[in-house]
Amino acid sequence: MRKLYVIGIGAGDPEQVTVQAVAAMRRAEVFYVIGKGEAKRELVEVRTAILAAHMDRAYRVVEIADPPRERTVADGEYRDVVRDWHERRAALLGEAFAEHDGVGAILVWGDPSLYDSTLRMIERVDARTPLDYEVIPGVTSAQALAARHRIVLHEIGEPVHITTGRRLREEGLPPGVPTVVMLDGETSFAGIPGDDVQIWWGAYLGMPDEELIAGPLRAVESRILQRRNELREAKGWIMDIYLLRRDVG
Repeated sequence: MRKLYVIGIGAGDPEQVTVQAVAAMRRAEVFYVIGKGEAKRELVEVRTAILAAHMDRAYRVVEIADPPRERTVADGEYRDVVRDWHERRAALLGEAFAEHDGVGAILVWGDPSLYDSTLRMIERVDARTPLDYEVIPGVTSAQALAARHRIVLHEIGEPVHITTGRRLREEGLPPGVPTVVMLDGETSFAGIPGDDVQIWWGAYLGMPDEELIAGPLRAVESRILQRRNELREAKGWIMDIYLLRRDVG
């Protein structure tokens, strides 16, 4: 492969794709997609819609079946399980890259730098067979969440914490620091104590089925839990993110 672009495409809205990303997409001849199975076929279809909206030349899509990963593991084994999964993904990508000698691209949800494994896999491939690859940034789901709720993620001159549902369950909500939570399949916000926490929640940001709920956590958590379960049952999958912030008083 002569060149590989790793392109952030935002949270799902074709209009969130940057001018730089479109220019990179139009240089590519083949796009590599790691499929998530039929339950998440819509994720592939959204990428296809983004390509259809912005491409001005013929191209090919190569779908790679995502290798299985153990989801129920002890916290101490989590990193090793994920590293093994990344290694197997990287092997599949390396095989796919070897079959093409032109310009390729991978479309990444949000931005490749934030809770995404694509660059780690590309580094593994590059260590075996050197690649000329370039990373194009994208709009993150955290940015999309803030925009849709019309909020600033942090207080004036203060930090913001970005973490996962797993870490939120382990460590709790940091005192005095607004916290963006991603990759939370266990609805960890429901375990946060106190009546002074606000939540801004969003699911399927940038997609036609986008859902937004905000308010005092204790007042809206049951509504979020119910709606989240309904959406997941209807679609077979869910992508959501939320911001938690304790009232300043």
